Amino acid sequence: MAGKKYKDAKAMVDRSITYDYKDAIALAKKTSCTKFDSSVEVSFYLNVDPRQADQNIRGAMVLPNGTGKTVKVLVVTQGAKVDEAKAAGADFVGGAEILEEIKNGWLGFDIIVATPDMMGQLGRLGKLLGPRGLMPNPKTGTVTMNVAQAIDEIKKGKVTYRVDREGNINVMIGKVSFTDEALQENYRAIFDQIKRIKPAAVKGTYMKNITLSTTMGPGIRVTVD
Repeated sequence: MAGKKYKDAKAMVDRSITYDYKDAIALAKKTSCTKFDSSVEVSFYLNVDPRQADQNIRGAMVLPNGTGKTVKVLVVTQGAKVDEAKAAGADFVGGAEILEEIKNGWLGFDIIVATPDMMGQLGRLGKLLGPRGLMPNPKTGTVTMNVAQAIDEIKKGKVTYRVDREGNINVMIGKVSFTDEALQENYRAIFDQIKRIKPAAVKGTYMKNITLSTTMGPGIRVTVD
């Protein structure tokens, strides 16, 4: 049955054209074929060489309307920052003892915020956390002394973006249940951000292709403008 739903959804998308982002968002919502509230994701295919340090695009931003996703935040810190993190709404807070739990297999969180003084100990878990995309990084604001601000931004809908080895960046911009306007605002925010951080070394076309899709839904090509 799911196969038929996907085929029906795919038939609604004209693969020979690119859609204005507003039309693409409306169509993505129509072609969502899951029973649950699907995520809406945008994928940018960029003309960059991630092997070059100045083209290895990475960062984070808070979307205007959040992502609709509930994120469990772990703060790895010590001293007075423990109480600050708890007061700011962290789901889990700890130091060496919680790192030991992670070492033993606990991964009941979605993102880690760490104070700089804990990065030495956290680094020992690099092989476990790195491949899962969980290692904190100053570029995404997850290594900071201002843990309250970091938690607040994450809870409001902060997304991270990072170019993969093929030159793709994939970012969740909301849920199918969002209004068209909310998804449009989130799309424009991430589009403008990716455009703004174009590496100086890139020659010619920067954004080669943009595709919008929902969870398990067909891809919809978006006009680059």
